[in-house]
Amino acid sequence: MSFYDFFSLLGEFPILILCLILIVSVVFVNGWTDAPNAIATCISTKSIKPKYALLMAAICNLIGVMAAFFFMNEVSTTISNIVDFSSVSPVSALTALSASMLGVTIWGIFSWFFGIPSSESHSLIGGLTGAGLACMTLRMNVTIPFGPSSSWAMVLYGLFGSILFGFFVGLFFTKFIEFLFRKANRNHTRKFFKWCQICSGGCLAFAHGAQDGLKFVGIFLMAIQFAVKAHNLNGSNIIEHTETMTDLWWVAIIVAIVMAIGTCVGGYRIIKKIGQGLSKMEPYQGFCSDLTSGVGILLATYAGLPISTGQVATSSILGVGATKGIRKVKWNVFLEMVITWICCFPSTILIGYIFTLLFLKIPGLGG
Repeated sequence: MSFYDFFSLLGEFPILILCLILIVSVVFVNGWTDAPNAIATCISTKSIKPKYALLMAAICNLIGVMAAFFFMNEVSTTISNIVDFSSVSPVSALTALSASMLGVTIWGIFSWFFGIPSSESHSLIGGLTGAGLACMTLRMNVTIPFGPSSSWAMVLYGLFGSILFGFFVGLFFTKFIEFLFRKANRNHTRKFFKWCQICSGGCLAFAHGAQDGLKFVGIFLMAIQFAVKAHNLNGSNIIEHTETMTDLWWVAIIVAIVMAIGTCVGGYRIIKKIGQGLSKMEPYQGFCSDLTSGVGILLATYAGLPISTGQVATSSILGVGATKGIRKVKWNVFLEMVITWICCFPSTILIGYIFTLLFLKIPGLGG
């Protein structure tokens, strides 16, 4: 698809303009609220100053989005298959998608305001599911696939797998580093691990961009695909056809830049909650936590599993903290986060459901 075709679609379908604006707003909020999770430990251990950490995260996020777009785009396919809108009118599908993105944006701002380390990834999935349920309530031919190989199954695999991976790999990796440097002078290794943690923080930010960037690229392409279908252009399925998707490289550029800008805005309340609220760490422990999280996210991205950066980071920090003793971990803060995770799906599903019902009642958009 050329730029000319894209702008023709914008001129023909004003709802597409609204939908893309809302998608961009969700990407911005993600960079604003979720990306700080990637640099929280770097800042809390004072390995790097906050302004430099935010700049590093913004750059690494941008590179991560672009790298993943060209080399491992399975997550975008998983997200695009959460709800099957293929049997409803493209305009109705765009309307439902717009409503779900508005709900995700509102939830993200609410989470940021109260310093809640909520997941934009889970919010996105919840918002899409709520939109699908609203369409089903209105007796539209929309389905939400379930089953061992469905997108929702992939979400659940990623949800529980990332928690277990983060905790146990973080725990054993930290024990291994402590064993490896057991005879070294702590003061001598501190500077070394500060640089190691900066590198691992960059790795985690890169992984975040690769994972979350692909989710929003998938949503962006969904919106364009609906408009292509409505216009009867010969666009096939741009999400599943690699050659056509590669032609839309500029979508990844837009997502990467907006996410980078959102990251630069920062989220110090969330940084404090994640980095200092769970367990006080030294640079070598922060290095173990960040590297564990980064590797876990990249593995999930390669496998097409949508996961939350904040969730993996939190689990890794808990695993690292547990090496100092279970009592050293602030489990009350962790409990608050668990409650937040539990509330995220039903809250965003409900918000997406309500907004979609309202949007589809607007004349001309529900047919």
